[in-house]
Amino acid sequence: MKLKILVGTMTSTADYVAQAIQMDCADLVEQIEICLMDGLDISAFDEDALYLICTSTYGSGDVPDNARALYDSLDSTPKFLGHVRYGVIALGDSTYQQTFCFGGKKFDERLSGLGAQRVGEVWCHNASAGTMPEELGAAWCREWLALALSPA
Repeated sequence: MKLKILVGTMTSTADYVAQAIQMDCADLVEQIEICLMDGLDISAFDEDALYLICTSTYGSGDVPDNARALYDSLDSTPKFLGHVRYGVIALGDSTYQQTFCFGGKKFDERLSGLGAQRVGEVWCHNASAGTMPEELGAAWCREWLALALSPA
């Protein structure tokens, strides 16, 4: 099984989390591919893979600029994504309580609305907690992959 990590980021933190996952979880899946969301659209979900959305939150609870085209295409050119199994790593800062981790939560809402099946819960990292998102994200992903890859 291939794990495809789609990265939405403004300051590269989500990309660093994806790279940590790629290094730490290589023993659990056949292949891990990291794709920055730049220029992607809904066809990014056409591949037979397990998907992980790894995104920060920007501005007033928005998806990052590089994720905007993909996010918008889920609405502007919708199609049934029942074959898609995915997880979400949402990065945010609880200082902005009203919009905490909305970048990831918005992707989750839109994907589930198109019939995609989320595995596990959305994992939220709080930048104000003083913890390293790379370490915690990789540890969460190991548990998430065990759940996602276990026989139904």
